Order: sequence, then structure tokens, then C-alpha cells
Amino acid sequence: MAASWDAPRSVDEHRAAVAALLTPTGTEQVALADAAGRVLAADLHAAVALPPFDNSAMDGYAVRAAEVATASGDAPVTLPVAEDVPAGRTDVPPMAAGTVHRIMTGAPVPEGADAIVPVEQTDGGTTTVAISAPAEPGAFVRLAGGDAARGAVLLTAGTVLGASQLGLAAACGVATLPVHRRPHVLVLSTGSELVAPGGTLLPGQIYESNGTMLAIAVREAGATAEQLAFVPDDVEAFRSLIAEKVTAGVDLVITSGGVSAGAYEVVKEALAGHGVGFGKVAMQPGGPQGAGRLELKGADDVAVTTLPGNPVSSLVSFEVFVRPALRAAMGHPSPERPVVTARVNGALTSPAGRRQFRRGVLDARSGTVSEIGTPASHLIAALAQADCLIDVPAEVEHVEDGTTVAVWLLEV
Repeated sequence: MAASWDAPRSVDEHRAAVAALLTPTGTEQVALADAAGRVLAADLHAAVALPPFDNSAMDGYAVRAAEVATASGDAPVTLPVAEDVPAGRTDVPPMAAGTVHRIMTGAPVPEGADAIVPVEQTDGGTTTVAISAPAEPGAFVRLAGGDAARGAVLLTAGTVLGASQLGLAAACGVATLPVHRRPHVLVLSTGSELVAPGGTLLPGQIYESNGTMLAIAVREAGATAEQLAFVPDDVEAFRSLIAEKVTAGVDLVITSGGVSAGAYEVVKEALAGHGVGFGKVAMQPGGPQGAGRLELKGADDVAVTTLPGNPVSSLVSFEVFVRPALRAAMGHPSPERPVVTARVNGALTSPAGRRQFRRGVLDARSGTVSEIGTPASHLIAALAQADCLIDVPAEVEHVEDGTTVAVWLLEV
């Protein structure tokens, strides 16, 4: 049973606690069309050599180099064209001495030929051809296995699969690949004051945004997300909903809201004492946090992380704690956001003992970063314009203009 913590945790302590909740996901075999962005779970070996046969790198003529060694513009060598070899031909006959084959790019080089003369260095003939330049042996011939030998390791486990990697797999004749399964995340937003976007607001109500924001952040991290919003502030209904959903194969439950010290904190009331601990993290925004494995009757427990309800606090907390844990669980080789350094444009103040993540805009050309908005945790408009987080250490209370700071890149 996870206990709540009395003294504030450091950011690193809570990051470790959240990461420990998620174990590596299993693997599954997926079609290439569904593998983009996934992480390869095993080495990919070349089932065939690449290319699988000697082929032409140019449209032109397959020749014996010795037979065209004297060719020039003033004294071309004329030879009969014995065969046409288009790409895809599978019955290419050997090339007799004193003849050439007209050949297309990618077509098999006939036995007996040792070079290709580009069509631009000929008169383009189809019965006989006048060749006006010599060819060195091997010219414009792509040798079998020149790209990769059969059995060679083409991609190593842990590779993130993109267009070029999947093109390589297809070139080897591979139709499916083993990849790490995407964690499935249930995103819950709590609060009786929440109204679906597009609805009518009554006094005291606000449009629900955290669920949409977090579900998209989950998908951008590479996992899958199921969003449930407008959960009423009712403890029993909340517990019942989670119990119903997690038995269907959920790896992580993320909640937003209901974790502060005030009254009507439904998340705390529903989960405290059932494997989920709550407390403060020495950071701003995002101090109130919770994490643990929720104990469920008649079912396996499930990882839960509870985020604050203010939009900035919620998304910054996701970035700091949840995103790297999700990506690590699916075997991603770079679970963390890239971090660079930049000179801060303007002085910053920070509360003692709390690590701050300030919204910023990076100017890569000048190597400077500027804060956008203020540290207030409800300013989502400023968050939407930020492309980075300025990381101010907990022990720093004042950052002078021009000081070098660590910057987390968000749009990578």
C-alpha cells in the first residue's frame, strides 16, 4: 500500500517513483504500414542481399568494357543490340561477345557484361548503337550485396521506425516487424464544473480542456489514450468507473484535478489508502501530485498518476513525470525531451526550494530564450505559444539577464 509523503519530494524523486510504476510493455508483430513511430523489438536481419542481383544504375547499354575502350566522339564504336533488358525481366540471356544489350535502370546486368554505358553517351540506337565514350569495368553496375549482405543486421532492436527504416524492411521482403506494444492510458478529468467544449456554460462552470490536452500528449508520446471526461465529484462513482475500465487492459490511469489540500478532492478521497500516495513535489507549477498502483478487488492493480487540475500544472507535470516513463516502458531509446542551453533574455526570480519550469520561446539563431507569460499555472494561452520549458534549479532564487540556463525542447 503506497503511503502519502509528508516532506516534499524532489522532482527527481517523483520522476523515479512514476517511472517505477510502469514495467516494459510486451511485443507484438505489426504490418509495416502500422509500424511508423514504433520501437523495433528485435534486430532485423537481411533475408536477401541488397541489391539481390547485379543491376544497372543507368538507362543505357550493357557492354564489355574492353570492346568499347577506344570509343570517342570522333570515332564511336558501333555494335549490334542483341536484347532489350527492362527492369523486372527475369529471363535475361547471356550477352554474346561483340554485342550489347539495351538496359534500363534497375534491370539485371546480363552475364558477360561488365559495364554500363549511359544512353547519353550513345546515339540511342535499338538495332545497332554507336557508343561515343569508353567505359571502365564496373561502371554504373550496382553489385549484388553492395548495400547489405544477406544475413547482415540492418536495424538493431530499439530503433525508432520511420520512413527510411520501413522502406529498408520492405526492400528486404519483410511484411511485418516485431515492435514494443504501445501502453494504453486512461485519461480521466474530474470536476462537476466541467462542460464539454461546444456546450453552454452556466455560472461557475468551465470548458473541459485537460482531458483533451493530456490524451493528445499521451498519443504524441507514442502510447494510446482513451479519454473520459466530466467524471462527477462522487467518490463511489469514480471508483466504479476506474474498476470498470482498467480490467479491459489499461496500463496507466492519468487523472487531472482533485489532488490539492482543499475539500471536495474526489481523486484523493477515492484513491488514498488503496495503493496511491499523495503529497507535494518541490516544483512550480505542479506541486500537488499523486502516484501508486491502485488496488482493485477481483483484478490486478493498475498504475495511477494523479496530476493537478490547473492546465499548465497538468501538462508540465505530464512532461516532467509521465512522458519519459511511458516512452521508457515502450523501449524508446530517447525517452527524455532534448535539453539544450541558452542565455535567458531578461531576469527571472524563483521561489526558494522549488524547481521551476517556466514557459519559454527559444531563438536558436541567437542562442537566447525568453519567458512567455508568467509562472501562474492557469495561463494556458501562454503555454500554447511556448516551444520550450526553462528549467530553473530548486536552489536558484534569481537568474540574471544573460545567464545560461537549461531548456527542454517541446517541439521535437
